[in-house]
Amino acid sequence: MDSIADMGGVLGYGPASRPMADEPPFAEPWEGRAFAMTVLAMGRISGRNLDAFRHALERLSPLDYLADGYYGRWLNAAELMLVESAVLAPGAVDTRVRRDRGEDVAEPAFPEPRKPEYAPSAPGSLREVADPPRLAVGQAVVTADVHPRGPSKLPAYLRRRRGTVTAVRPAHVLPDTHGVFVGENPQQVYTVGFDSAELWGPDAEPFRLHADLFDSYLAAVTGTEDS
Repeated sequence: MDSIADMGGVLGYGPASRPMADEPPFAEPWEGRAFAMTVLAMGRISGRNLDAFRHALERLSPLDYLADGYYGRWLNAAELMLVESAVLAPGAVDTRVRRDRGEDVAEPAFPEPRKPEYAPSAPGSLREVADPPRLAVGQAVVTADVHPRGPSKLPAYLRRRRGTVTAVRPAHVLPDTHGVFVGENPQQVYTVGFDSAELWGPDAEPFRLHADLFDSYLAAVTGTEDS
């Protein structure tokens, strides 16, 4: 889906900051706790998977996504997953904060449980597919023009762009379906190289960007096609 989380290649947010060589993994103690709570909420409690967690991040409001920082997003996404699994009632966290402040507020009602019946077919995310790779190194390709309602690992700035396959990678579960529990649908993955001018126009700084993309995102380009 198109969301605030799809910020790759977007202008106006300033340069990305580089971490210091000796920077600790967590800037504040609460960030480490947020990390642990989210991992626990994602798997053992809510029954979600990594792709579902990423989809939860995509569904946060733009205001919360930008205002709460990196691990603040993790906490918001963990709360969303727990609510959708009926582990938490909607608004339960805010209600607890208000009650701790002395406000007289009622406990929110729990929704119907929606914990997915999910069991991976194998450990991790790598899978085997029966068909050989459809594309080869050196093949010119064009990316799909998609605006899905659910998750997608094809960034907006790479849609409808031409590139060249530079490597064939192992097959991987498809996040588009895995993140919403409608099947693993493993696909071949390819590394595709794009010229910066193809992505951001002729005035872009010259460089080549590489992205790992799923088979269903790519169409082969033949010499007879229009530029």
